[in-house]
Amino acid sequence: SNIRIIGMGGSILGAEAIFDFLNHKIKKNFFFENNLKTNLSNSKNNHKFLNIIISKSGNTLETISNANILIKKKDENIFITENKNSYLSNLAKKLKSDIIDHNNFIGGRYSVLSEVGMLPAELMGLDEKKFKQLDNLIKNKNFVNLLVSNVSNTLNLIKEGKSSSIILNYDESSENLFKWYQQLIAESLGKKSKGILPIIS
Repeated sequence: SNIRIIGMGGSILGAEAIFDFLNHKIKKNFFFENNLKTNLSNSKNNHKFLNIIISKSGNTLETISNANILIKKKDENIFITENKNSYLSNLAKKLKSDIIDHNNFIGGRYSVLSEVGMLPAELMGLDEKKFKQLDNLIKNKNFVNLLVSNVSNTLNLIKEGKSSSIILNYDESSENLFKWYQQLIAESLGKKSKGILPIIS
């Protein structure tokens, strides 16, 4: 009943956004450790945790640090990482933990519909199939037209030298959704000095 997800950036923000939107349906206790300000109070109590440790490379320093601080002998652990030699895969083997191979062609920040987001969703008691109804979006011509128009407008603004995108958030429950969006846009599309800088206000 106590589940702790340990990761950084896109490997954890998608699951956290799901939790924030649907926590009224979730009966278990979820804790998200996604920065170096680890919540040690959770680890000092007598609760047994299921830790889900997520890092595509298996060598993310912040994830390694938090895993080493938080994992206790009484805990159960599941590691989600690429099937290759890495610090976290070696730690998982040492702890005799379950390892879920993360496909190397799915970037960590794009992975919410893979095991990275769907395992936490299932543990939240949610139906992962309901997250994958993409056919309904594709059949919605209004949605597709708006998507094409939005991408076209963004590309035109970039060509004109406008590179900042300000997103005004009036809903506290959307905070992690926008943090995830910001990370997707800034880091994933901003490689090689390209893309836009999303600012959440």
